[in-house]
Amino acid sequence: MTWGNLDFGGDSSGVKDQLKGVHQVHSTSRAFAAILADGSVVTWGDRNSGGDSSGVKDQLKGVQQVHATDGAFAAILADGSVVTWGNPDCGGDSSGVKDQLKGVQQVHATSFAFAAIFADGSVVTWGDRTSGGDSSGVKDRLKGVQQVHATSFAFAAVLADGSVVTWGDRTSGGDSSAVKDHLKGVQQVHATSRAFAAILSNRSVVTWGGRNSGGVSSGVKDQLKGVQQVHATFRAFAAILADGSVVTWGDPRFCRDSSAIAAQAANL
Repeated sequence: MTWGNLDFGGDSSGVKDQLKGVHQVHSTSRAFAAILADGSVVTWGDRNSGGDSSGVKDQLKGVQQVHATDGAFAAILADGSVVTWGNPDCGGDSSGVKDQLKGVQQVHATSFAFAAIFADGSVVTWGDRTSGGDSSGVKDRLKGVQQVHATSFAFAAVLADGSVVTWGDRTSGGDSSAVKDHLKGVQQVHATSRAFAAILSNRSVVTWGGRNSGGVSSGVKDQLKGVQQVHATFRAFAAILADGSVVTWGDPRFCRDSSAIAAQAANL
């Protein structure tokens, strides 16, 4: 059952009879894609944002996963190949890397680009070049990739040795050169819309990216010890420490200042 803006997926009446045995539903900003029990996919919503998959309908069989950018979908099939549709500027056109998209294990997305991870730890990207679709500048370093994370316009890959490789928009986390020497023993990476935060093996945190989106944590650096978890809003981070207290930083409009609830936070 759907409701809301009719042009952005709120009206599924055109595919109502097909929406049976739905296992998962995924979305771009203006369209939905449902994976059915038989591995087929049904889409609806804005045609230019992934709502129209008629052009690849015959290929959408044995679908295992579906991922989305702002305006396009990417489906991983049972054989590890990938089928894309939607806005070409948002990754809907993967023809340039089609021959490489075999044996794909995972797909991750920024707002306008996709990144596929393979079993051997290599990565292939496509979509908007400035939003992470072009990884040619770091291709030689993208080996042994264990995890990939994304802001709205950049990717960060954690390698087997605990180091990190970034690419995409420099001001949105695509340039980690300033903290390169500190990004060792990385355990986890989290992201706001334009910044990354990495938890290291010693439970400290390293941040980079947009200053007003959590990319600068110097003001709370001395407090970020014994970090257990990090969570993010659109432009701010919150870290839970070993003693249950919480440290926040980023845009004050997105919950940077937690002093007003410090007492309650200490009981988390």
